[in-house]
Amino acid sequence: MKINKIWMWSLIIAAIGWIDAVYLIILKYTNNKAMCIQGVGDCWTVNTSRYSMIAGVPVSVLGALAYLAILALYLLERRADFWKTQGVLINFGLSLIGVLFSAYLTYLEIAVIHAICPFCVLSAICMLALLGLNVARLAHSQTDEII
Repeated sequence: MKINKIWMWSLIIAAIGWIDAVYLIILKYTNNKAMCIQGVGDCWTVNTSRYSMIAGVPVSVLGALAYLAILALYLLERRADFWKTQGVLINFGLSLIGVLFSAYLTYLEIAVIHAICPFCVLSAICMLALLGLNVARLAHSQTDEII
């Protein structure tokens, strides 16, 4: 994949993840069960479980903040010298933490809650894709060209 294509795909996937997280925030605060896809998984059960909050903060808010930070770093890489060199590494770290946290949440869905939220699965897929793209970017970070 060409260098700029990797960066562009990273930006697109992070934006999809952010939109997905914002959708889940709206679902959480409106308690609108109709927002869940009927017949596909059990979004409602997952998003109303006790595991949908951490210290009183919805998990979806944490996800939205993570995706927003990742998006901001991708954009800053194109503008500021410090972020050109450090942004790739920081985004790798953020996406790695995101994948590990998503794996934990997926475990909770399957083993504890016994319900799968398709929007949560989409977020996990986005974060995993970002990790893969960030690994590729990190592998090329020794060059002068930011990918």
